[in-house]
Amino acid sequence: MSEPLDQEGRAALSDAGWAVGETQADKTFVFKNFVEAFGWMTSVAIVAEKLNHHPEWFNVYKTVKVTLTTHDTGGLSDLDLKLAKRMDALAG
Repeated sequence: MSEPLDQEGRAALSDAGWAVGETQADKTFVFKNFVEAFGWMTSVAIVAEKLNHHPEWFNVYKTVKVTLTTHDTGGLSDLDLKLAKRMDALAG
């Protein structure tokens, strides 16, 4: 079971450019082209599977819009922060 995200974790997401709401965090990633966007999504999918925590996302051409939330906790959790950090690192 994941732990609800504390204020420090929420601030870390916000500082990294995520739009943090009551129950979710959103970010739009823009890449050079579709292949880079899809490659990034594939890399994130491997990480998400290992964490057993999957993003909600929407892809059009070179843009990927991501929403993170943890349904089990009814909001943001430590898993969202872990996945967000990995997504940001993979995006370069």
